[in-house]
Amino acid sequence: MTPPRTPTLARPPAAPGTPAARPAPAPRARRRARTPLASLLSWLYALLLAAPLYYLLVSSFKTNIEIFTRPFALPRDWLWGNFSTAWRTARLGPALLNSVLISGVAIALTLGLAVPAAYALARQDGRLSRLITGTFSLGFLVPPFAALIPTVILAIKLELFYTREFQMLFLPASALPLSVLLLLTQFMRTVPHALVESATLDGAGNRRLLRHVFLPIAMPGVVSVTILQLLTFWNEYLFSLTITGTDPELRTAQVALPTLISDSTAFGVLTAGTVLTLLPVYVAYALASRRMQEALTSGAVKG
Repeated sequence: MTPPRTPTLARPPAAPGTPAARPAPAPRARRRARTPLASLLSWLYALLLAAPLYYLLVSSFKTNIEIFTRPFALPRDWLWGNFSTAWRTARLGPALLNSVLISGVAIALTLGLAVPAAYALARQDGRLSRLITGTFSLGFLVPPFAALIPTVILAIKLELFYTREFQMLFLPASALPLSVLLLLTQFMRTVPHALVESATLDGAGNRRLLRHVFLPIAMPGVVSVTILQLLTFWNEYLFSLTITGTDPELRTAQVALPTLISDSTAFGVLTAGTVLTLLPVYVAYALASRRMQEALTSGAVKG
């Protein structure tokens, strides 16, 4: 037997003069279809970024003749010995350790100084706050090479010339204007005022507000500062050469790398050394790439 059908109720007819109900609009697509031109431009941009990296990587396995005669072709003989030669000749082991130590300490000091400063500037809007903001802004007007001689004199006066310690102290000072004004302060100013008032009524002081309210919301900015300053500190050459010098036990990777250049430079060895100095930064960026994407998206959306 077939089960009895449930009777359906007929919809009452609409009253005369009443407009008929319109069908519900279809939900809009969340993402617009990408045009062929946009896809083509995206692939061209990716190719422009990948071509130099590919050239650098394949050149690190070649001889000089093969680099100039077959620049983009795969090497006929993969010369893995170029990496060991670069590591041994430039003494990249101690140099990479120095770069990691200096960059790590400098980033920790930068965040330790920039986060409280940005918190104070984000919460205050008086004359003193504007004066401090203007003082930080002056850092953008001073070109790096103009501060070279005063920096050397200061290092000599402090008896820290040719030391890693002065480099660790100098790099955060040069990074504060960008870290405080353009990144962290702008992120912390997006914290809703109602949320701050609610936490204050619950008895939260400045420490708890910074730790539990401002930092979680401004975390994309903290990640942005960490990655951007890591790239800046790691690639620093002028002040590293001047302050720490060319001592193999003190010099950074960027100072050690040019020692591979001579009258008869083996460009395969030079590019192999360059690849070795790029690996730590690439690994650090790969580990933080997801957080970096969140930071960029948040920075683009928040007003």
